[in-house]
Amino acid sequence: MESLLIRLELKLNTLKANARKALVAYLVAGDPDLESTLELMHGFVSAGVDVIEVGVPFTDPIAEGPIIQSAHDRSLKKKITLKKIILLVEEFRKKDSNTPIILMGYLNTFLAYAEELNNIHNRGVDALLIVDIPGESNLNEVGIYNKSIASISLVSPTTSLSRVDGICKSSSGFIYYVTLRGVTGSEDLDIKDAKQNIENIRTKTILPIMAGFGIKTSKDAAYLSEVSDGVVIGSSLVEMIHRASDKKDYKYIYNYLNEISEAINK
Repeated sequence: MESLLIRLELKLNTLKANARKALVAYLVAGDPDLESTLELMHGFVSAGVDVIEVGVPFTDPIAEGPIIQSAHDRSLKKKITLKKIILLVEEFRKKDSNTPIILMGYLNTFLAYAEELNNIHNRGVDALLIVDIPGESNLNEVGIYNKSIASISLVSPTTSLSRVDGICKSSSGFIYYVTLRGVTGSEDLDIKDAKQNIENIRTKTILPIMAGFGIKTSKDAAYLSEVSDGVVIGSSLVEMIHRASDKKDYKYIYNYLNEISEAINK
């Protein structure tokens, strides 16, 4: 299998060359179950998603609002582990070898499975986004030794420009700009503030910049896509998945994603 860092870069470079914005979609692995997660991942791609963020459940997901926290809790009750998630990614790769996969989670979980991380680039994973480490840190500094995966970092509205410089230097794949000052799913999206901050980040890096946290509508996504290289949709998807978990009819979720994809690429 080719380097997965190349796969992520190829996807983002191809989108840029075609003047398209990236749609990144997040879901929590195992919510409502791993079979549904696999179905949703393929459905996301068919609906226009370019990159998938797979949430790795954790007992204390400090950056998450109540919607995603609840999804983590439900997943943990079903004994979802990082090992099972990697097997899920391998299953996804049997049908899809092109869509980049990011594992998003918290340091303790990844360190508990550090040995598993040595070869995840050969098992279908492209990148890690570890929420609770300083953005200036590289993976080696926190005990994860795998140069074949990208290390994606968060930049928030309160991150100083001096820190942004260090974060950009230690990151690969893309920069994830947090569009609000609260946790995921908050309501206080300030698009004007986001525009200014993204412009500032661009002075520090040539990496693509994705905007996420708090994006719920096609209008929000379209506006932010004008100043970013793409958008990340998370809490709204997790909530929709939970609401549909009984009947497992996800068509309206795919329609929603398709609308977002069209809105950011008009």
